[in-house]
Amino acid sequence: MRPSGGTSTKIISVFVVLPPQTLLLDVAGPLEVLRYANQQQSAIRYDCTYIAAHPTQTTTIGLSLSGLLALPETLPEDAMVIISGSSSQEHAQPAAQNERRILADWLRGTVRDDTTIVSICSGALIAAEAGVFDGHQCTTHTHCVSDLRRIAPLAQVLENRLFVEDRKRFSSAGISTGIDLLLHMVSNLTSPAIAARIAQIMVIYIRRTANDPQMSPWLSGRNHIHPSVHKVQDVIVADPAADWSLARLADVANLSERHLSRLFREHTDVSVVDYINLMRVNLARDILEHSRLDMEAVAERSGFASARHLRRVWQQHHAQPPSFYRTVSA
Repeated sequence: MRPSGGTSTKIISVFVVLPPQTLLLDVAGPLEVLRYANQQQSAIRYDCTYIAAHPTQTTTIGLSLSGLLALPETLPEDAMVIISGSSSQEHAQPAAQNERRILADWLRGTVRDDTTIVSICSGALIAAEAGVFDGHQCTTHTHCVSDLRRIAPLAQVLENRLFVEDRKRFSSAGISTGIDLLLHMVSNLTSPAIAARIAQIMVIYIRRTANDPQMSPWLSGRNHIHPSVHKVQDVIVADPAADWSLARLADVANLSERHLSRLFREHTDVSVVDYINLMRVNLARDILEHSRLDMEAVAERSGFASARHLRRVWQQHHAQPPSFYRTVSA
């Protein structure tokens, strides 16, 4: 699902499955991420369709959702299916159980090998009943973990995770963590800078997943909401190798150099120079993992004066030498 080279736009068909008593935030939060992703870049476009067993669906806050489309008989290539959570109080109701069974049967008979499944909160239980988590790691809301284990004995159910990614199976703990999951997916399919920009617009922090203890290094220092500092970080991340002087970055932020330096350290806990060097180290690591260039060429392409300079800064951020990452990627 990652876009190939060129300028063409990759269209991803997204089908949002709405169970009875839908948790509205499970839908609104993640889908806002995709809406902003469509606005912020053109490599990927998410084409979203809302589907349910009935044309009108109830929600936990009493708002009815109407005009929903029927469950399609087939899914297009590389489609994404997002399954919303629902009120746990409704799970035992016969009518709700029957409707959830309809959704699970549809998933079981429709999902293709290239379909990406995304469950939010208790939506994992519907996915599990369909068998789509068999042989995969997954998670759900803490109140639903025991049910998920019972329904999906062939899945590896993980607790205390914001979200879990296992090949084409994505699952989140629920409610607000659906936003974290979709930011993670957008970051993978577009860029960390796009995900960070969306998080900034939505006035939220990008949180790491417990499934991967390492936050993307490109998102370091982004857990704040100061627009001028984000603007400076955006231009640095877009081109770490550029000749970024403090004066040039101050112009970007429309601040004095002294004011920018103070704000930057206050909100990121590092200096402007240290942040630039960290982004250059990240770029150097990417080049090392995806090319056979020698160290001098890597240093030049990532904005360092020499290979010696790169190694000196590298040691401040990595215990292993640059050659280690080339060996691992090979």
